[in-house]
Amino acid sequence: MKEARAAAMGLPPDHASLIVHGPDRPGIVAAVTSELTGLGANIVSLAQHTDDPEGGNFFQRVVFELPGLTARMPELRDTMEKTVGTGLGLQWRVRDLSVPLRVGILASKSDHCLLDLLWRQRRGELPILVPMVISNHQDVAEDVRFLGIPFFHVPSAGEDREGPEREMLKLLVGNVDFVVLARYMRVLSPTFLEEVGVPVINIHHSFLPAFIGAGPYRKAKERGVKLIGATAHYVTEDLDEGPIIEQDVVRVSHRETVDELTRRGADVERQVLSRAVLWHCQDRVIRNGNRTVVL
Repeated sequence: MKEARAAAMGLPPDHASLIVHGPDRPGIVAAVTSELTGLGANIVSLAQHTDDPEGGNFFQRVVFELPGLTARMPELRDTMEKTVGTGLGLQWRVRDLSVPLRVGILASKSDHCLLDLLWRQRRGELPILVPMVISNHQDVAEDVRFLGIPFFHVPSAGEDREGPEREMLKLLVGNVDFVVLARYMRVLSPTFLEEVGVPVINIHHSFLPAFIGAGPYRKAKERGVKLIGATAHYVTEDLDEGPIIEQDVVRVSHRETVDELTRRGADVERQVLSRAVLWHCQDRVIRNGNRTVVL
């Protein structure tokens, strides 16, 4: 079953990603590749970055094939801990890339980002499973259920965030590997972000901190902007200021109406969010304080 599902998503068997990051020092690449070779792994791709060769931070992503990966994962983790963790004092994580990540999607009334993710997942373009969609409105319920995905309506309760967030946490905790806010129009509390226990990715227009609140594209039209775009980022306690994963823009002019600006904005939001989700699932994104390194 696992092999069939992975094949349907284009996920090669026995492939894993190894992420390494921490203080830069000579010999990291040699040590990591030597240990992988010693285990009989074939390195498929390797990307690395240092933000300063003299006392900076080092970031590395290695994708490799190791026959019998599932059975050998304990041996692999033990080797990496001894060599990379204890030996080099670096942080590391390894993951079987044939196992799709489970994502819980939160939505409101807008459907463009939500349906784009579900469509890409259905086509095998995103290596994800979607065990649930949660929304504070019923607008997207029919479309979600048509695709065979469980839909849960958790209505907002005015200024009270605790009640709805408790309901969402009951659904999410232990059942998802990360959460995507697909134009979910409620601010999540620090308590929710802590207790959900997994990364949360958000998408919004790139005008911020300008044009805050409702009708940003009308405000942008009135201001005469020449660029519109979108930003995908990890959610932190600081509203819309978490580490940025991906951004993009499109050029516009005085000719576009508000409706056209909104349509083009929705299009770039879909593209930016799908790339951010894909890169997260591929372990390409390494957080570095309030920034990211995308390898």
